Amino acid sequence: MIRDQMEVRVQVREIEHGRWEARAETRPEVRASGASRERCLGALRRALDRSLPASKRGPYTFVVEVVPVLAGVAEAAEVMGWDKRRVVTYIDRGRFPEPVQSLASGRVWLRADVEAFAAQWWARHERRRNA
Repeated sequence: MIRDQMEVRVQVREIEHGRWEARAETRPEVRASGASRERCLGALRRALDRSLPASKRGPYTFVVEVVPVLAGVAEAAEVMGWDKRRVVTYIDRGRFPEPVQSLASGRVWLRADVEAFAAQWWARHERRRNA
């Protein structure tokens, strides 16, 4: 007998040192991690199989939501190699990327946006130094 594929909503996020972590939304106690997103999802598939009785196991279709890595002012300062006051100065002058959200605790950016801004900023300043 061929079973229908079970759709499983999954949240995946990058954690420290380039590793990935995933959890199934319907079974949050089932988590997995791996060196890549693909390995992480494979580990999650195996963890789901272990958590379910044989009659309820896959095949699975994962609906994956990748949760982005966020950065506040402190993290932005770390990425830039600056102190927090300098980041705030750039924000106040309108020379820093727009945050994705402003919270009561402060502004929040996608870390990838801050990293891209840092790469451009350092490249510009390296060209000026070599000119």
